[in-house]
Amino acid sequence: MSILFVLLMFLLVMSISYFRTRNVVGLEPRPEVWTGPQAPRMQREYGFAIPEGYSFHPGHTWMLHEGGENVRVGVDGFAANLLGKVDTVDVTGANRWVRQGQKIISLISGGHEFELVSPVEGVVTVVNRDVVQDPSLLTRDPYANGWIAIVKSPDLSLNKKNLVQGAMVAPWLQNSVTRLNGMVTQLAPTMAADGGVPLPGLLARVAPELREKLAKEFFLA
Repeated sequence: MSILFVLLMFLLVMSISYFRTRNVVGLEPRPEVWTGPQAPRMQREYGFAIPEGYSFHPGHTWMLHEGGENVRVGVDGFAANLLGKVDTVDVTGANRWVRQGQKIISLISGGHEFELVSPVEGVVTVVNRDVVQDPSLLTRDPYANGWIAIVKSPDLSLNKKNLVQGAMVAPWLQNSVTRLNGMVTQLAPTMAADGGVPLPGLLARVAPELREKLAKEFFLA
């Protein structure tokens, strides 16, 4: 009799456990929440402040590996200074596929529209709504809270081969400075006192024809 009682109790416990588990599985999964990255450690080379672990597209956007196939992308400090004050930010919408080197963001700065390209190929999964609502984040904090999107990039290892990384970043930025100085002779010196970045809002200070040339040269859009 006692054995029968134990078996009945066991079946009762298993039934309760089954229905509880079924109810939990049936719940809608909570969406993944992305927060801004912590402020990166910065290295100082050739007068530039360079965030550790970031990879850069020649069009002056960056990517930071977030684990798996996910990367966070944004605009680098060189581009941020060229732009200066940003009034409007329009990021490619979520669930859209972008190619490496294809437009991922358009923005209005000084009454002029500029486009910047994605550093990787993949699906935009998250858009930083904070930077859309407060475009000044893009230039005030380009490597942390000013990020623009999360992209799921299945071919990340292949894409990274086309990016500027590690010890090559400082010489590449220095080359950008040299090219910029050569194009903007009428506003020389175009650099800040430390020689590292363009004067804030430089694109708004030049003639329309030169502005277009600079955007094509450095943003590659």
